[in-house]
Amino acid sequence: MPFVRISGTLLHYRLTGPEGAPALVFVNSLGTDARIWDAVIAMSSDSYRCLSYDKRGHGLSDAPEGDYALDEHLDDLEGLLEHLDLGKVAVAGVSIGGLIAQGLALRAPDRIGALVLCCTAPRMGDAAMWSARIETARTKGLEPMADPVMERWFSPDFRQHRPDELAGWRNLFLRTNPLGYANTCATLRDTDLGADIARIQAPTLIVAGDADLAAPVELVRNCTAIPGSRFEILSGVGHIPSIEQPAHLADLIQDFLKEADHG
Repeated sequence: MPFVRISGTLLHYRLTGPEGAPALVFVNSLGTDARIWDAVIAMSSDSYRCLSYDKRGHGLSDAPEGDYALDEHLDDLEGLLEHLDLGKVAVAGVSIGGLIAQGLALRAPDRIGALVLCCTAPRMGDAAMWSARIETARTKGLEPMADPVMERWFSPDFRQHRPDELAGWRNLFLRTNPLGYANTCATLRDTDLGADIARIQAPTLIVAGDADLAAPVELVRNCTAIPGSRFEILSGVGHIPSIEQPAHLADLIQDFLKEADHG
């Protein structure tokens, strides 16, 4: 398992696929780690140099103290890209991972070949909601919110017919560092890119799930302010399409990246 320290923060990452192939970077959501992308990576790594990593506060990466600003997530990702010398990349992010992808496209447009924004928006939720999550995580841990979060993450069909997988992803959520979770909720509380994303020039695929309670379709549609973006709605999918319909998502991504001349 490779690790690197970026400006004092230890990040766990995984790199697979042929050297010299177009680079495709995956950014995970709140309360998960890089493993949510494994099935999509398995279907993509023949053609792409695939990088996934645990963002700060999650997985095997450090969980520094204090609220995380979006710029700190961007510093982590930029530092990782520089460490690996990947050049121009496509970035696929889900939920807060998509917010990080938007932020990187605004900060470093020359580094971005394409964006895939899954179940995300330029602003997600409101300050009151995130402040309540922060208080719960810091005082009671993640157990009190586990079942409501599963309902927001996964479609009714997934929850009914794939109970063992649901239990496994619930375990993943519960193993997230509560303080890392709370500190990342602060990123969502404090970030609003709505006035900025029209400046993004990268070819962009936007993906929404019609059963997503965390980022409903009309919220995700706000990303279409990105000029020339393409908008797709996945039927029967909740907040993490890489888990519920990885083959469909992988096909969408690969077709889109070919059209965008990134691979």
